[in-house]
Amino acid sequence: MKAPRSLQGRLGLWLGLALTALWVAAASVTALIARGEIEQVFDAALQETAQRILPLAVVDILNREEAGISQRLAAIREHDEYFTYIVRDDQGRILLQSHAADPTVFPAWDGAGFRSTATHRLYNDEAVQGTIRITVAEPLAHRAIVAWDIQMGLGLPLLVVLPVALIAIVMAVRASLAPLRKFRDRLAARGASDLSPVASTDLPSEIAPLAETMNSLLARLDAAFESERSFAANAAHELRTPLAGAIAQAQRLQAEMRDADARARAGEIEANLKRLTRLAERLLQLARAEGGRLRRGFVADVRPVARLIVDELARVGGPGCIRLTLPATAVLTDLDPDAFAILLRNLIENALRHGRADCPVDVVLSGDGTLIVANEGPVVPADDLARLTQRFERAKSGATGSGLGLAIVRSIAERTGSSFEIRSPRAGGDSGFEAIYRIPDVRPERSRNAQE
Repeated sequence: MKAPRSLQGRLGLWLGLALTALWVAAASVTALIARGEIEQVFDAALQETAQRILPLAVVDILNREEAGISQRLAAIREHDEYFTYIVRDDQGRILLQSHAADPTVFPAWDGAGFRSTATHRLYNDEAVQGTIRITVAEPLAHRAIVAWDIQMGLGLPLLVVLPVALIAIVMAVRASLAPLRKFRDRLAARGASDLSPVASTDLPSEIAPLAETMNSLLARLDAAFESERSFAANAAHELRTPLAGAIAQAQRLQAEMRDADARARAGEIEANLKRLTRLAERLLQLARAEGGRLRRGFVADVRPVARLIVDELARVGGPGCIRLTLPATAVLTDLDPDAFAILLRNLIENALRHGRADCPVDVVLSGDGTLIVANEGPVVPADDLARLTQRFERAKSGATGSGLGLAIVRSIAERTGSSFEIRSPRAGGDSGFEAIYRIPDVRPERSRNAQE
């Protein structure tokens, strides 16, 4: 038998088996002891019956007018007769017998005391110097029936008591493991990046050290991740000022140089510095996505944020480069507006960079909180599609980029408990690319104040 994998199942199974084994063993020992006691009680009753009947039989036989006459006592009323007897003389002649006695059951006289045959338990006794002898018999089947009734009396309660006991064991084990289930639920309810300690004050003493060890591990992991995020954010922030200064110097060199080759090299330096600036900006966004609080305690409409980001990017990309579709009603969510802005900006910039220049990027926000950003372009192979959300992975389209845009969006989705997926081709077409993000905790508009 394969043991259950759960601790509750194992405790219930083994405690139930142990209880059953102990009950069966106790019932068996009790039955054996009771059977021995019953044998002694029945033997004593057999002996007492013989000693009670023998004096009466002696008086009756000695007072007879004619010796050697056999007499069978008649039953006063119908009854079960477990003890039968015969009274014989020293020549073996039957002088007196009970009404249900069968002489063939009684063996020849072989002395006083107890005897056993295949079917009966016998007791012999004698009086008047051995001339009058009595033998009392009891069927062994009667004793077997009594022993069987005792065994059933001990065993039948198992059919009722044992299921009740097993249910009680399961309930007791379940109640005892309730703190462990609460600990599991508290741990399961956490987000992917929530590494704060899990409350474990109500755990049993056997499990508490394990919880403390796990909390210690979570603390070390949190410290390591925080150090990594802090380093990335600080490094990116510290690079902003010198990068801006270096770009200004490169632009000044281009303006002052007369040599075309030198101006071209200065232009390349400026372009590389601008790419490094964008990378620093993406690193700051990634640190914000992985380390900041992305959900708040109140809800707000994200449509104004979507309009603001689209208008800003449209001024850079040119008129008509982005088509925005918003619902008529507010999209209320507890998602932090800054996080939503970072997410939307990365999706639109990714679509503008890798899509066809003559086709606008479609940005659609539906009332249920589904955000779709799609562009036109060649189909992205499935193998490439699977790795695009990893850090520093770029599509093979020839366009430049940091390789962090979709990774930032995926990180925000994971930390907010929402879903994010990318497809190619886009839905309903045979080309293009689309990203689908479902905003968490979208609530229906309740009032004008909530919308505002």
